[in-house]
Amino acid sequence: MAQAVYGYHLYLEQAKPHIKKARLYKSGMTSELRRAEEAIDSALSGRRTAVISGGDAGVYGMTAAVFEVLAARGIDLGRADGQLRVKVIPGVPAVVGGAALLGSPLSNDFCAISLSDRLTPWDLIEKRLRLAAQGDFVIGLYNPKSKLRDWQLARSAEILLEYLPPETPVGLTDRIGRAGQAVSLITLSGLAQAPVDMQTMIIIGNQSTFVYRGLLVTPRGYVNKYGLKDRESPKKEMENAD
Repeated sequence: MAQAVYGYHLYLEQAKPHIKKARLYKSGMTSELRRAEEAIDSALSGRRTAVISGGDAGVYGMTAAVFEVLAARGIDLGRADGQLRVKVIPGVPAVVGGAALLGSPLSNDFCAISLSDRLTPWDLIEKRLRLAAQGDFVIGLYNPKSKLRDWQLARSAEILLEYLPPETPVGLTDRIGRAGQAVSLITLSGLAQAPVDMQTMIIIGNQSTFVYRGLLVTPRGYVNKYGLKDRESPKKEMENAD
């Protein structure tokens, strides 16, 4: 059981009912590096220490900061005395949680791209958007818009429309698994004006994705390859039995 837990204040509040006796260390956005360093120092002091993230810690989460700091400081990992042992516990990434709410949009090849240019140069993000669209990937967009980043989503939609039809289906999922959860379907032509924020997961279909009874479906290709099994009606089967 952890003795100290470090995390973004929103995630710690959500996890609080499941934390029994550990001391909580809350911090805000853009504090990931300091959070990782303090958590590592805590573990080096002998305390059992946990670092939490939203979704999955290894997908745009805190494992990157922790391992980058460990590597930069040359800290040994293992079981010997004086070495840290690090365990990464898997979670549910937002792109997977959002896909479950939308239906089956990730059933074929897909990729995830963050629109935050705080750590990744925008020209590299644009390159990835273009290549993903040209490759006909289903695209999951993380971090689409914040108070200080209000133009990246519109620019992304503009780029994608160079390669994809405007009627390409798009799923929006907000606050997955939390109060205020919402799901909606739009088309790529309306993405630039979509009401989204940092808690919105966007999934953009590829050229075979379709909407079925309000759900987003990217076919894997089973029906096209194998066809449907011929089924006789119960009445016909009874006639054949006679």
